[in-house]
Amino acid sequence: MGFNASKVITNKRLDGKTALITGSNTGIGKATAKELYRLGARVILACRDIKRAEDALLQIQNEVRNEDKVGELVIKHLNLSSFSSVRKCAEEINLKEENLHFLINNAGVMVCPEGKTEDGFETHFGVNHLGHFLLTCLLLPKIINSAPARIINVSSDAHKFGVMHWDDLNYEKKRYSAIGAYAQSKLANVLFTMELAEKLKAKSVAVYSIHPGIVRTDLGRYVDKTFFWGAHWITSLVFMPFYKTPDEGALTILHCALKESDEFSGCYFSDCRLQEDKESLDRKYGDAATKLWTLSSDLVNYDFDFKKIEKERIK
Repeated sequence: MGFNASKVITNKRLDGKTALITGSNTGIGKATAKELYRLGARVILACRDIKRAEDALLQIQNEVRNEDKVGELVIKHLNLSSFSSVRKCAEEINLKEENLHFLINNAGVMVCPEGKTEDGFETHFGVNHLGHFLLTCLLLPKIINSAPARIINVSSDAHKFGVMHWDDLNYEKKRYSAIGAYAQSKLANVLFTMELAEKLKAKSVAVYSIHPGIVRTDLGRYVDKTFFWGAHWITSLVFMPFYKTPDEGALTILHCALKESDEFSGCYFSDCRLQEDKESLDRKYGDAATKLWTLSSDLVNYDFDFKKIEKERIK
């Protein structure tokens, strides 16, 4: 599959637009950053490892060095396993950035060994969901005031096997399952998207959850440690016919980011196509999205006041 933004949307320029992409020093995050930068956007690479982010920035600039009218690349430190880091990053964005038109919550961990974040949460749930939940809430005033805007949460088809263990989200009562914990966090991404879309109705901010496909990245770096030596090689062999390149994996993110219409806000996309609409997701998960929002707000000790920001906009 070739990769070009023209295959996603034609004649689209992003001059004057700002995007923040978590985990953009590698994989589909980096590929997405490159394309938005090529289209003229100011792209914030929000990464845990500054050295790797600097290397990625130089690589992106080199790969599009022959393009005209490219945008700007900026690096911000962000460690999603630390609420203090998330708050610091959001504070810098809110103070220094005039607008934020795209928030792409891409970073994540997959089937990693049992562990906890800095704030004491199971690693998958803490990084893949709670870190992004807090970051998004803290940046919402900026995003709403920059509308039309887009928020994209990178989930996975693994969410279909996920179960929200409401009484044991951190796997402290049951035997730890890396696959189960990962699937739970990916389901949380979908539920978060559903509830956020509901709260952002009529605010010209569309929210999508997406499955990028089976992409050849370093996301599976923990497989050998979690299961057994050689597991990564075996799974790579099994899934080889289905692998996408990072550039190909970024296409669905770009498709949703560059959509002109926000009619599918809250929906789930894969292969640049709608996979499940909001109504079918609501029927499937009931009030789980609202329940997760309330619980997450308590866990991160922050809940966005939608009424307050609406009053400020009217003023």
